[in-house]
Amino acid sequence: MEGVIDALTRDLLTQQVGFDWTVTEFVRVVDTRLPPRVFYKHCPELTKRPVATPSGVPVHLQLLGSDPIALAENARQALALGALSIDLNFGCPAKLVNRHDGGASLLRQPERVYRAVRAVAEALDGEIPVTAKIRLGFANRRLAVACAQACEAGGAARLVVHGRTRDEGYRPPAHWEWIGKVRHHISIPVVANGDIWTLEDYWKARTLSGCRDVMLGRSALADPWLAPRIRHWQRTGERLPETTWEMRVSVLMQYATLQRQHLPDRVVVSLVKQWLAQMRQGNTEA
Repeated sequence: MEGVIDALTRDLLTQQVGFDWTVTEFVRVVDTRLPPRVFYKHCPELTKRPVATPSGVPVHLQLLGSDPIALAENARQALALGALSIDLNFGCPAKLVNRHDGGASLLRQPERVYRAVRAVAEALDGEIPVTAKIRLGFANRRLAVACAQACEAGGAARLVVHGRTRDEGYRPPAHWEWIGKVRHHISIPVVANGDIWTLEDYWKARTLSGCRDVMLGRSALADPWLAPRIRHWQRTGERLPETTWEMRVSVLMQYATLQRQHLPDRVVVSLVKQWLAQMRQGNTEA
């Protein structure tokens, strides 16, 4: 979700009831403590209390890195700035990120996952929770359970599991049943993620994984009304009408209008194209 989930997008996606909380784009941590301006850039909601979108949906800060000491220092920095929690990204499949020892690259060595989570948990000392997101592995699923157990042992309070390995990228299908296998080996809450594009996908993901909660990523951009439809179905058992092209256009137009207030047109066009590319999933007009 790098480059597409900024504060403005979070605002637009949470204006209707549907999401319990949101996560920022990752803050890349290498070997030094980052200045406050970096955190404010990724999470301008830190300047307000509560740390939430304008509609009141909490925003959690995500870090990506591999150096336990640097992660711990930046977690403390985020805590000082008012962060609600620290989420650690062990799921990013991007080649550039993995080549620089970040994201899913750590899944090849569960001990490194443990050290990263442990360092952050100790740095936060229980003041705010640490959570994590993983995939089912790097090249295969052999270490999926071990990586999940490493997160729990390190002190993670919740774990999001994307139902594919890094090498599988975003190729369907997501293996929701494997998320269930992981869940059976740890005691912290597990959130299912991956390929949840429709109400039917939501129900299948919950059923096969056994998870109570799911996380939406690309599908939230593809259909900004998916989360509200899921929430409505949860509460009433009734299906809301499918999202129309006109509804999608209205979000894109609102997004472009707001971005144009502080960005040049060429940048706004690029951002709209990014969002439109996600909307092509299952939508002919897009």
